[in-house]
Amino acid sequence: MCGIAGIVGKALSDTNAAAIRPMLQALARRGPDDEGVARWPSAVLAQRRLAVLDVSSAGHQPMLSDDGTVGLVF
Repeated sequence: MCGIAGIVGKALSDTNAAAIRPMLQALARRGPDDEGVARWPSAVLAQRRLAVLDVSSAGHQPMLSDDGTVGLVF
């Protein structure tokens, strides 16, 4: 089982964006194999991963577009 977290707002300050760290720590038991965070001016997406079927780095999230402007966690 994996876990996702995120914050979305008009403009995130560093303090608001830092709130993602405790969220990820709370999800650590759900995804002990990998962790990823991506930040934009108005959003932060984070994910903890439990690698069961695909243990390669191809499953690392958030998955980003080539230019980094679009991100996805699932």
